[in-house]
Amino acid sequence: MPAGVVSPVIVELYTSAFCGACNAARSVLERAAELVPAAEIREFDVAFAPEAAEAADIRSTPTVVVRDADGRAVFRAEGAPSLPQALSALALAVG
Repeated sequence: MPAGVVSPVIVELYTSAFCGACNAARSVLERAAELVPAAEIREFDVAFAPEAAEAADIRSTPTVVVRDADGRAVFRAEGAPSLPQALSALALAVG
């Protein structure tokens, strides 16, 4: 990859209806993505995407999984992460 080009970082957010903490997690991740343009948030409602939730071994919502450009999970959190936690995870993924 050319110098100065940042690989995309995938942020998977697993949510469910009536999940108040899911809204908090979404807000934190949206703010983190504003600060780290390489971040791409992909949200999965576990009721409508059970295959994705099962593949990621989701046991509760919200769950956040941050993947590097190679698809490796570098961060996983159950519950809403803080902004510093989200930014640290994105920094790990960007490398």
